[in-house]
Amino acid sequence: MATSEDELFEKAAMVRKRAYAPYSKFRVGAAIEDESGRVHIGCNVENAAYPIGACAEASAIGAMIAEGGKTIRRIAIIGGGEAIETCTPCGGCRQRIAEFADENTEIILKDGAGHVRRFSVAELLPESFALKPASQL
Repeated sequence: MATSEDELFEKAAMVRKRAYAPYSKFRVGAAIEDESGRVHIGCNVENAAYPIGACAEASAIGAMIAEGGKTIRRIAIIGGGEAIETCTPCGGCRQRIAEFADENTEIILKDGAGHVRRFSVAELLPESFALKPASQL
């Protein structure tokens, strides 16, 4: 059974509450639906050796890979300080998402008013860098 967009955002919002962000106070949650329809979640985890830490998107991608997923079908991202706001992935996470995306991957964001914005990887990371897969070398 496919995960609805609302359910994907609910999972991102739930895991956002678990974020460890004592320095920035900016909590982010991400929920990835992979090519099999499985959902993988992640939140940001800061570190006293700022800016070392893990972004929510990177954490969710790590969970996806650890559970055998290969491709991001959709990723829902919710973030903000005290209030939810539109939170696009940082540059590093845009590249991370691109690594596991295809032309159909959708990045969806929701703000505090419930407005949803949709992006393709190409829109967030135009002219992205990519190596050829090992099978093509």
